[in-house]
Amino acid sequence: MSAQEIVFENVSKFYGDVLGVNRVDLRIGPGLTAIVGPNGSGKSTLMNLMCGLIQPDRGEIRVLGISPRDPERLMRITGYATQFDAAPRWATGFDFVVSGLLLFGYSTALAERLAWAALERVGLTEAARRKVTSYSKGMRQRVRLAQAIAHDPQVLVLDEPLNGLDPVVRAETIALFRQLAAEGRHILLSSHVLHEVDSISDRVVLLANGSVIAEGNIRGVREEIRERPSQFLVRCADPARLAALLFERAPVAEVRVLEEEGALLALTRDRRAFSRVLTELAAGGVAIETVVPADENVHAVYEYLIGGSA
Repeated sequence: MSAQEIVFENVSKFYGDVLGVNRVDLRIGPGLTAIVGPNGSGKSTLMNLMCGLIQPDRGEIRVLGISPRDPERLMRITGYATQFDAAPRWATGFDFVVSGLLLFGYSTALAERLAWAALERVGLTEAARRKVTSYSKGMRQRVRLAQAIAHDPQVLVLDEPLNGLDPVVRAETIALFRQLAAEGRHILLSSHVLHEVDSISDRVVLLANGSVIAEGNIRGVREEIRERPSQFLVRCADPARLAALLFERAPVAEVRVLEEEGALLALTRDRRAFSRVLTELAAGGVAIETVVPADENVHAVYEYLIGGSA
């Protein structure tokens, strides 16, 4: 097994009679990898196995050559930021990051120096002395990230790390992920939003029902669904009239009027031509309020790849 990869070999994990993950085979190199899946898909199980928080019932895992059954060695090269609040009610942001470093055996002086550096990197120095319980959701996300990166790990495992971030901080955090990946680290993050994954990651792993259903470059994964029609939700003043116009002028496979929502759902295999017709109709006086892609999310990709609702 390569010391430069995260390797899963025929890994399965059960919780009693409930399947966590099933016969997972993966080799993950340096860079940004997105692990995506709806609730119950096995995403959190995969991350917890990678970090040694749980052990597989079958198969073998190596993280840069280290077995998760050796948690002390694994912790030194791995940073894990869960999506759940883990700070004690009494802890300030600074205390929270320092406490994680002390667990690694750092001296108090070094732990404090590393904590300040990590908090500065995520833009939280001004709030460092405030209690974490007073933080916004986005600030709590960032303080967990600071704790994960403070010991300069080679592997970062981040569970929904962009939830709750405002656009500016979100862009700064993505830039930080890219910088860390460019330094040769393995950055694994989960996300439910396909266009977000597309803009961030080098590679994607799609999970459903505990199994890997697709993996590779996001463009390659999208090739698997290229022949399926794209879906658009169009809100407008008169959905029935617009539906008739689309059937007449646009390359649509199906149009469904959603009367209660004041909208219609259109399926097309030619996104560009469909958008051009909508623009022409709007310029001609048809009242179109919004046009939103209805398949730019992981759940729609699952529907395409496994032939049903995720």
